[in-house]
Amino acid sequence: MRDFLLGVACQDVDLAAAIPAAELASLGFRLVESKSTPNIYFSYRQEFGKIEITRLESVEELEADLHRRDYRVNAMAMSLDGALTDPLGGEPDLKRRTLRACTPTSISDDPLRMFRAFRFECEGWRLDRETESILTGSDWSDAFANIPVERFSQEMLKALAKPDPARFFRRMLEFQVGQNYLPEIFEMAQVIAGPPQHHPEGDLFTHSVQVLERMAALTSDVNGRFCAFFHDLGKLYTPKDQHPKHHGHDGLGAAAADAFCKRLRLPSALLRALKATNKLHDKANKWEELRDSTRIRLALDAVKGGIVEFLPLQVAADCGGKMPEWDEVLRVAGLNAAQLGIEAEMLDSKVTPPEKLQQMIMQRRVEELRKKMSRGFPHPVP
Repeated sequence: MRDFLLGVACQDVDLAAAIPAAELASLGFRLVESKSTPNIYFSYRQEFGKIEITRLESVEELEADLHRRDYRVNAMAMSLDGALTDPLGGEPDLKRRTLRACTPTSISDDPLRMFRAFRFECEGWRLDRETESILTGSDWSDAFANIPVERFSQEMLKALAKPDPARFFRRMLEFQVGQNYLPEIFEMAQVIAGPPQHHPEGDLFTHSVQVLERMAALTSDVNGRFCAFFHDLGKLYTPKDQHPKHHGHDGLGAAAADAFCKRLRLPSALLRALKATNKLHDKANKWEELRDSTRIRLALDAVKGGIVEFLPLQVAADCGGKMPEWDEVLRVAGLNAAQLGIEAEMLDSKVTPPEKLQQMIMQRRVEELRKKMSRGFPHPVP
């Protein structure tokens, strides 16, 4: 209803209906039970997308159901003949893009609603002061302990798709909420980003936010934005007695990515991407200083990690650097032995030991790359 009244294309349909459960089932709706949110009936229709139905015992229950919603702009309903029901006065909030809790207990009824608000704020909405005071007036740690991490991660990934994704993390820090789910961002605020001459912004959280903001201006890709924000994960694990330097943080970050993503129940593709970004970003930042063979190996690792499309954007967002001829290096890295002119008999392990064969393939790739390099793309001498 909110998006409909704003004239925004609806991504799903949210209904409340006084229909017997058996009839919903006969229409193809599946009951989705939840321990932390109200049960819904779910279906997917090609012409409408996702359809979620809150089942009411009678139409008279509608207003009570709307009072149980999170924010007043989400507590409006329209009948099929176009009559608007707005018992909490949410319509004026639409114009102001204001988020006001439906009741004083709306947040405590489901504390994950605050992260939903932060996600909305990433696209221009703002919590009103009274609702903000609810967030700051309690310790939410125990409440979050009983809420699945998947729900938090869903809100975080949705926020990363919005125009101002960094606001989600800034608001977490501002209100000191979410340490249960993402303690790393609170630790970032206490860690120096690097030597002041390279990181005048100071702490790691500020640096990560700046990189995310620049990345968001370059791509809408959620994986790329996520990896941009957590590209320096390893700096949380470098020895403090070595600060402000963070030697080896790339490897430490790659090693930490598995447990980090699994704890947040993130997709395996995102785990691979974060691992590769942490492992490769520092080297990629020095792209124009790298040997040709190192560039090719970096490209091969980027392919494995699924970060080919956004690694150059990561470099630009992180240090303002460039990766000229990245597409050409990728092309050369993808050439197989036959395409590189290596005779079939040389592929036999009895003729060429595997290690020597890999060296031969790399040498041919370097030679192929240099044919292109001679046209004007500079490369260091190996």
